[in-house]
Amino acid sequence: METALLFAQLIGTGALAGWLTLGVRDNILHPSINETYTAEVMDMTRMRTEYPEVFAQVSHRAISDRKVQQTAFRAVITIELVASVLLWVGALFLFLAMFAAVAPDTARTVAILGASAFLAVWAGMLIVGNYFCYWLCHEGAQNTHYQMALWGIGTLILLAQGN
Repeated sequence: METALLFAQLIGTGALAGWLTLGVRDNILHPSINETYTAEVMDMTRMRTEYPEVFAQVSHRAISDRKVQQTAFRAVITIELVASVLLWVGALFLFLAMFAAVAPDTARTVAILGASAFLAVWAGMLIVGNYFCYWLCHEGAQNTHYQMALWGIGTLILLAQGN
């Protein structure tokens, strides 16, 4: 049973690692894809035109400075990269734990740290996005962030098994 549980935890952790690594890669190689929308949310661009009466109430929250927007985007990429590394190390340790080369508790601890960092990325997006009222004009992004947060929580629950 322990080997099967470690295998399931390996798959869960590895899936998070793979998904996030692809995102980090794209954010590094093709930053304009996501950075454009990050800047748009921070500037509240769509809200300004689509919901001018709401924008008038919260316009003080908008951040239009490109340097601040780019710095925030780079900070997110850095956190995603750290989370990816933790997830890959956690997945490796879970694999090694299946063969008694690493203690299962050590493997799960590293994987939990990685899954927690994954959850922090998406919970952070939800919190910051809510500050900029992105639910008005970026519903697709908000939905994706919810789904990723739920995936992180589900993986954390799986990783808590066996301790």
